[in-house]
Amino acid sequence: MRSLVLLLVFCLAACGAPGGAEPEIPSRPRAVRATSFEQRDVEVDGLRLRYIDVGPERRDRGTLVLIPGHTSRIEEYDGLVPALSRSHRVLVLDFPGSGYSDKPRREYGLRLYEDTLVGFLDALGVERAHLAGGSLGGNLVLRLGHRYPERFERLAPWAPGSAWEARPLLARAMRAVTSRAGFEAIVRVQSRFWYRDDFPGRDAALDETFRYYGEVMEPGFVDMYFGMAADQLERSLFPLAPEIRQPVWLGWGDRDHGADMGVGVAELHGLLPRSELRIFPNAGHALATEIPDLLAEALVDFLTRPASQLP
Repeated sequence: MRSLVLLLVFCLAACGAPGGAEPEIPSRPRAVRATSFEQRDVEVDGLRLRYIDVGPERRDRGTLVLIPGHTSRIEEYDGLVPALSRSHRVLVLDFPGSGYSDKPRREYGLRLYEDTLVGFLDALGVERAHLAGGSLGGNLVLRLGHRYPERFERLAPWAPGSAWEARPLLARAMRAVTSRAGFEAIVRVQSRFWYRDDFPGRDAALDETFRYYGEVMEPGFVDMYFGMAADQLERSLFPLAPEIRQPVWLGWGDRDHGADMGVGVAELHGLLPRSELRIFPNAGHALATEIPDLLAEALVDFLTRPASQLP
């Protein structure tokens, strides 16, 4: 957790409210790469959500929902979708406040995103699904699996947020410094932990991420960033893990040590009653970007394996 404390201290030194008019916020990517899959919209609880639906003809083999990470967007998983959609219907959405979905000024938290995903599936008529995702997405995979054990069958989180003991004081401080300048200060430091230092695509990935932030930046995006970060700090996965009864595939890159992620993942693996741990050598936090082929191969294996061979 030391890195998170350093990030917050850096933010406290840099907070302030920038001036100038807010730019027009697009509903589709303009300045950055857009997914090659058809972009659609659906309304959930009065909010427009952007999503993709790939391989719907495979709905008889099951539906897989890929859940993006904190502040991320559909395009995070473009490298996974082709392989996964050969065996399953694959859905990916932009959550409220992030990507190219609506970004209202409001309180953001994990329960909002859980409710949004369930409402999203209800709107599409999907009764049961498998879940997969990294970082915040991995956090939500486990929380939704715990909350709706009959609805979500196989769970595949990697490097999940909240794989640490709750830090309520740090969460309170995070909420107290909400501002655009604070966001920019924190993320400039935080981004150092997203990819391993020698990842060949590191500079290009970071450049695109910050161009994306510039395109979607508005007060609701900032509210979302601090709200989701604080709620993840405040709510540990450890108390929930022993009660999750579905089979869980847990992933981690062995170069991912921000917020003591390796320690947290190992503890989760020990607490989950039915889990298997896959460690990817020489990989960082953003597995879907650094090693999409290896990650997709591991996920397909887990999702298509006979039930008798699951943990």
